[in-house]
Amino acid sequence: MTLRGRLALFTAAAVSLAVVACAVAGWFVARDEMVNQVDQTLSHAWMPGDRPPSGAQIKALNDWCNGAAGQPWMPRGDTVPTVIVADGTSCPQKDPRAVVATPDDLPVAQSGSSGPHAASLFRDGRTVDGTPVRVYVVSFGPVMFDNAASTAAVALAQPLEPVQDALTELALITAGAAAVVIALAAAGALWIARTALRPVDRLTRAAQHIARTQEPGVTIEVSGHDEIARFGEAFNAMSTALAGSLDSQTRLIADAGHELRTPLASMRTNVDLLIRSQESGRPLPEATLTRILGNMKAQMTELSTLIGDLLELSRPADARGAKPLPVVALHDIAARAVERAELRGPGLVFGADLTPWYVRADPHALERAVINLLDNAVKFSPPGGRIGVSLADGELAVRDEGPGIAAEDLPHVFDRFWRSPSARQLPGSGLGLAIVARTVRAAGGEVALAPAGPDGGTVATVRLPGAATPPPETPPPAGAGRS
Repeated sequence: MTLRGRLALFTAAAVSLAVVACAVAGWFVARDEMVNQVDQTLSHAWMPGDRPPSGAQIKALNDWCNGAAGQPWMPRGDTVPTVIVADGTSCPQKDPRAVVATPDDLPVAQSGSSGPHAASLFRDGRTVDGTPVRVYVVSFGPVMFDNAASTAAVALAQPLEPVQDALTELALITAGAAAVVIALAAAGALWIARTALRPVDRLTRAAQHIARTQEPGVTIEVSGHDEIARFGEAFNAMSTALAGSLDSQTRLIADAGHELRTPLASMRTNVDLLIRSQESGRPLPEATLTRILGNMKAQMTELSTLIGDLLELSRPADARGAKPLPVVALHDIAARAVERAELRGPGLVFGADLTPWYVRADPHALERAVINLLDNAVKFSPPGGRIGVSLADGELAVRDEGPGIAAEDLPHVFDRFWRSPSARQLPGSGLGLAIVARTVRAAGGEVALAPAGPDGGTVATVRLPGAATPPPETPPPAGAGRS
């Protein structure tokens, strides 16, 4: 069964159970109310003129029941009463309308109380001719029966046929109304299920479209603030993120292919020259051969750097908190990076002012990021220029005296394969700063580039959360190291 069918079935079943429960409860309440009204009618019929009958009236009623002539006092009602004596006898049931006495009536007849304190009993019974009646048995004080005093009780009755007919009619009306309500509830439940799950249908169609076309980015219209609306918003965010990821991958592949084409074309040209020289038997001049081999080595170095950068960017970044990162000394990493940068820029002046700062990060990736910043500074610094490196309160700054970065280029400096127009003739893949941004953000920090001042130059700033002192070592678990 589909989710829509289950939802409609459960809703209709819940409404149906409520309707049936209300109908049954209403029928029983109505029955009790009708029986109470009959009981009240019987209790008032016992007292002619709002006064209990006298002992003589009870005796006359019993004598008449036993065949005496005359018309005795009769309670109001459609049945003939029955007198029950304390010894268990009752007058003969000659009239078909007379109430049939039962053993339950004897304790009332033997109670001997009358007036406002008379004992009484309401029960269901039958007349002599089998008509179902509601019976009211009430006790009476001593009465002279055959010159002997005895207690007695009088059983009055009211036919139940009108009540039963009314209850039958009520049951039919209630059943019909319940059937109509249940049918409407089933139709309403189906409509509610369709309406409530319509956003899910749109989500399903969108997901099927993405699976069929391999084109993420499809979104659906979201309205409201319920769980399905939040589900739709999450689906739209996921689809948009997938589209962005696919677009980023496509651009990365295209940019990588474009960047690889230039060194490969240059290497192919140099190799063709060497092959033609070998095939023609005319060796190249020593200077030309040296220049070609140097170019090939430089192109191979550029290819190796580019491939290394691509591999670095292709590594999935560990989500923060997914696993604990080690504590590393940022000042030690910066010091090692400065030493390597001095070898790459022998004509430059380096100044380092590093205060201790400990952070949680991938040590290899963080060192590569700092080296990339220094390589960028070395590449753009003029001969004899100064490169300053400072670290204070978790802020690492690398300042150079190069030409600086134009204001319109600053938003793009951390994009993959992006290089400013003035730097496109210089070696590099355009991935160094992208790797820096990725590593710093993975460690929970921030990175920015800005002009160093009005005279030119650029300052790269990296801010990483941490502390000036290393955290205490985690104590080994209890029992560790014991044999």
